[in-house]
Amino acid sequence: MSAGLLSVRVARKTVEAEGIASFELVSVDGAPLPAFAAGSHIDVELPNGGPTRQYSLCNDPAESHRYLIAVLRDPASRGGSAGMHERVKEGDVLAISAPKNHFALAHDAQSHLLLAGGIGVTPLLCMAERLAHAGSEFEMHYCTRSPARTAFRERIARSAFASRVAFHFDDGAADQKLDIAALLAAPRAGRHLYVCGPKGFMDAVLAAARSQGWPEAQIHYEFFAADAAPKAGDGSFEVMLASSGRVITVAPDRSVVQALAEAGVSVATSCEQGVCGTCLTRVIEGEPDHRDLYLTPEEQAANDQFLPCCSRAKSARLVLDL
Repeated sequence: MSAGLLSVRVARKTVEAEGIASFELVSVDGAPLPAFAAGSHIDVELPNGGPTRQYSLCNDPAESHRYLIAVLRDPASRGGSAGMHERVKEGDVLAISAPKNHFALAHDAQSHLLLAGGIGVTPLLCMAERLAHAGSEFEMHYCTRSPARTAFRERIARSAFASRVAFHFDDGAADQKLDIAALLAAPRAGRHLYVCGPKGFMDAVLAAARSQGWPEAQIHYEFFAADAAPKAGDGSFEVMLASSGRVITVAPDRSVVQALAEAGVSVATSCEQGVCGTCLTRVIEGEPDHRDLYLTPEEQAANDQFLPCCSRAKSARLVLDL
């Protein structure tokens, strides 16, 4: 097990919906797990040298005896979700990180609007638990393909906040589908928006919010994966290591992380999809081509840091703080 990780046992594995399984994780020694806040995620190391993936915690943050995550079986899985579904069983011991949070609630907000798409419900469900417990004003909209693909329906129906949740199904009647533009048409001071789900869903929500004048400070989001695949027209560029002056060429079909590794330079990575921030690197000179979903638009515009697992360069050279 890697240094700094926690050892947990899979106490229960449950099919929550078509293609979605939840995993209840408890400490192997029975001790309380580290506290977490709504919106947190953990890194999970798959056994036998499998990849490390990030999964949002979806249980009540008041609980200290367990963590609950849910995983969608992705047909295009590179080993993460497929490994969780096919290889991880009840009783297995996994290595996980302590909770991390890049998707926190704005506790000074007057009201909260939660928009979930598919498996993106996981962090928002945790938020709903916290907001309901705190007596905060909120509403939640949960969009899925169909009732059969809707995880945690029974849990929500039994919850104290069931009346605040509206379900929207792609295969349902037209009048129950989410009208994103209408919902976001009236931004107001103190009302914060939170969105998580597939990229197309999130792009539509974020575009609508920004076009309707929602202030960026009142928009909160968490993507699952950036598009790290090479694009047509990608060219080569150079990265210079500021510590040594060494220059390494990044080929069109290689990421910066891959090019550095091939040159014997290691950069810490985790998701390798531009969402977790593990490989965040300071840029001293040059202009990055940001392709991550971790940095905010303002942070990207500053051009003083980037994620080398997926982002590239607009300039001929980037000088990195390595």
